[in-house]
Amino acid sequence: MSRMVRSAWVQDLALALLLATIGMVEIWLPLDSVQGDGSRVTGSIGVLLFTSLLSQRRSRPWVALSAFLVWPVLGIMTGQQLLLFFGQLVPVVVLVYSLARHAQGALRWIGPASGILFVTVADLFVPVLQEPSELIFHWGVVTLGFLLGHALRTSAERAAAQAVRAHTAEAAAREQALAAVAEERARIARELHDVVAHSVGVIVVQAGAAEQLVDDDPVFARRALGTIRQTGAEALAEMRRVVAMLRDPDAGGELTPQPGTGSLPELLEAARASGLTVDLQVTGSRPQLPAGLDLTAYRIVQEALTNVRRHSRATRADVAMQFGADHLEITVRDVGPPREEESAGAGHGLVGMRERAALFGGHVETSAGERGFTVRAVLPLEPV
Repeated sequence: MSRMVRSAWVQDLALALLLATIGMVEIWLPLDSVQGDGSRVTGSIGVLLFTSLLSQRRSRPWVALSAFLVWPVLGIMTGQQLLLFFGQLVPVVVLVYSLARHAQGALRWIGPASGILFVTVADLFVPVLQEPSELIFHWGVVTLGFLLGHALRTSAERAAAQAVRAHTAEAAAREQALAAVAEERARIARELHDVVAHSVGVIVVQAGAAEQLVDDDPVFARRALGTIRQTGAEALAEMRRVVAMLRDPDAGGELTPQPGTGSLPELLEAARASGLTVDLQVTGSRPQLPAGLDLTAYRIVQEALTNVRRHSRATRADVAMQFGADHLEITVRDVGPPREEESAGAGHGLVGMRERAALFGGHVETSAGERGFTVRAVLPLEPV
């Protein structure tokens, strides 16, 4: 038995004992609410039987339902019985509430209907209960018990359904985020693969030229070997990254150099052609960047400008690239309110930027204000 089930059983047993105690006090004190000429012993037996069955109101509702037979059977056997408020009517209302609240299937309706039938029969066949005030009171409290139980049950079911929907939505969002990360990593891996392949091609060409001219032009051969060393170091660094990525073996692609920061003017011109005014500000001394890092800087600017066109009503964006001693800081800021409608076909630009920056040990920060949205990326500069 689980802790929750054990706790519910203890609570039901405590409630049954409380009602039994109140019923005994009502009979044997006695209270003014006692009516009729029945035996106290018979009344006590009825109270104990009814409350003992009531203790099963949540664990075995069908057993608790049989409690409605206790008083009719005793009445038939003895021919007369006591009429109790705390020992009869209150437990009946509690049982009607419990069946409406906890019973499953058709029993949730059969139970309250049985309670209403029980009260109706008593009001019709017991003369002292046939006064209009008694009828109104009995029907009122029983109906109130049913409505309360039904309302709490409906509320609990609605809360459970909302919790399930929230959990499902959270799981779907988590899966979507993981899929976006995997997709972006695969794309980065493909691009780095092309960078490495191009670097290896350069090495092969330079090595062949150095081999042919090593005797006739030692200076050119030495310069070619320097290029091979530098390109090889870059390719090795990119290879260390690409081995950690999953690459789709079916995805093709021409083995041509990927764009870099040198291609930013063309990117900005394309953005201006779409109606967005873009200004570029470059500060600091621009060193020679490794191909992968150069590509990452370009992609971050590209994704940030794409997000401006998709999610903002801004007509202007400022791009700033600051080259420090050991890092490159990229800032893309738009001036304008966000779009109110959801952009169709929105991708995973922020996810992609963060993945690309993290690949080189950097990070991406975003901030939204009343006057626009800002993307700030910091990329460590690696020695070439």
